[in-house]
Amino acid sequence: MAKIYSKEKLASSKMLPKKETIQLILSYSAAFNVVKVGKLNFEFVAN
Repeated sequence: MAKIYSKEKLASSKMLPKKETIQLILSYSAAFNVVKVGKLNFEFVAN
């Protein structure tokens, strides 16, 4: 079988998220709530 290796990098080694992405994740995690009732877990997102 032939080896298919590219010498060029397809993606940059340092990929940083946008500020909007970080803000979205933080606001979602702040609104996320888990309530345990017995053996059940209920997940809520309060907007």
